[in-house]
Amino acid sequence: METYDYVIVGAGSAGSVLANRLSEDPNVSVCVLEAGPSDWHPYIHLPAGFIKTTYDPRVNWCYAQEVGPYTGGRAVMAPRGKTLGGSSSINGHIYNRGQRRDFDTWAQIGNRGWGYADILPYFKRMEDREGEGDDTFRGRGGELKVTDYDWRHPLCEAFVESCKAEGMPFNPDYNGATQIGVSYSQRTIAKGRRWSAARAFLHPAMKRQNLRVITHAHVLGLVLEGKRAVGITYARDGNQGAPTEIRVRREVILSGGAYNSPQILQLSGIGPSDVLKSHGIEVKHALAGVGEGLQDHYTSRVVARVKDVTTINETARGLRLVGEAMKYAFTRKGVLSLQPSLVLAFWNSGVTPEGEDLQIIFTPASYKEGQLGRLDDVPAITCAAWQHRPESRGHVRIKSSDPWQAPAIQSNYLGEEIDRRVFIASIKLSRRLLSGKALSPWVVKEDYPGKNVQSDDEILAAGVKNAQTVFHPACTCRMGPASNALNVVDDQLRVHGMQGLRVVDASVMPRMISANLNASTMMIAEKAADMIRGKQAPEPIVLAG
Repeated sequence: METYDYVIVGAGSAGSVLANRLSEDPNVSVCVLEAGPSDWHPYIHLPAGFIKTTYDPRVNWCYAQEVGPYTGGRAVMAPRGKTLGGSSSINGHIYNRGQRRDFDTWAQIGNRGWGYADILPYFKRMEDREGEGDDTFRGRGGELKVTDYDWRHPLCEAFVESCKAEGMPFNPDYNGATQIGVSYSQRTIAKGRRWSAARAFLHPAMKRQNLRVITHAHVLGLVLEGKRAVGITYARDGNQGAPTEIRVRREVILSGGAYNSPQILQLSGIGPSDVLKSHGIEVKHALAGVGEGLQDHYTSRVVARVKDVTTINETARGLRLVGEAMKYAFTRKGVLSLQPSLVLAFWNSGVTPEGEDLQIIFTPASYKEGQLGRLDDVPAITCAAWQHRPESRGHVRIKSSDPWQAPAIQSNYLGEEIDRRVFIASIKLSRRLLSGKALSPWVVKEDYPGKNVQSDDEILAAGVKNAQTVFHPACTCRMGPASNALNVVDDQLRVHGMQGLRVVDASVMPRMISANLNASTMMIAEKAADMIRGKQAPEPIVLAG
């Protein structure tokens, strides 16, 4: 039986950072278990390859959510990375940390050391910002490349002007002093290739003798001795593989993400008693919040047909695509080097008093039936907006005691009335932006939802027909004091009531943030690594205002 000081379950955004930082100490041994393969697939590294990896079961869990009251009768897809780098190897590349108030709220509800002043040094430590940015906020020289894209399109320029006409200022750095305004998106792409957490953190660390990474390792459950986690069991080569046990001297760290970390806890007998008992699992440690409180971003895309201009829809097919492939091969530029969202904006819906409560994206492209993966045949553009901090919460619960069966994922999108109001307002704003004067020379008509959709009820009904996840699940192992029965980990990310067991990933977020989650998930792992190693936290960066 192999024994390590630390076993990390999941080689995604958090697991890759943890593996690097913990193995810096040559006196400890670290093992990382990843259910998927190595990140060899060329579509992972080609930025435009996200269109393919979104649906590829070789590198993606390809989960489907439970039908909800506002999903239009559909089981909304729930992609999650299943390869080295996890979702950072299949995501849309956007680097967006979130607002100062997000993290200050975490601290205010009882999580010591998680305010913005405390976590900003960790963002800076890991980041290598190439481009404009105030060094008070931005990092230079870290492992994670964060770049601006150097491709410009007249429709993107016009959309920026449309946002300005709505009252939004141009913001050259939404990861700086303020998020509000319209910006060109920052991304984790460098020299035309994806810069995943695996590439930034895991692969360099794999050269160390004290780190072992095991791929195709599907974790079956934790090994517990009383209230202490002493190891894990896993199987390889599908469900025919014989179980293998690994023991730990110090800690098991779950970094499986918002779906898989609560699933592993529940399969191991840690979670809501009624859920465990209903599947014949012995309750080893009752913890009501495991899997509860799921939050995600949810959006409906507004699409407009355009004329007299070439969009990505036409560029990415036929002879034009051959030309783009040649361009990418020789220069690492062109549409194959792009992220899906080229312009970002942050603005208020007019529904809540929270300041900028919406994130807006624009791209000179569109997808058939509003889903990623199949570009339209006609020239068109897309704008989508979503609520930063939804009130609706769902859950992740095992469906059986079988560790190979996917969990039940219910995001409960738009379950709260305030979320429905913001959803309607976000579609109205997207429509205004696409019908603005700056875009009028090219826009022919609104394809979706269409001019006949006008009342709030009609907008809501049309919106939920094509609405999709923004791929940001979180909050299923929430961080907070044990006095709240729905909190799962303390502010050191240790599972309440257990020893030798932590959760380090987006599931520990106590509340959804105004961001794409990859950046903050890596920040959580940076901070967790210091706590696990007993290192002194960096001095907080206290800002005026």
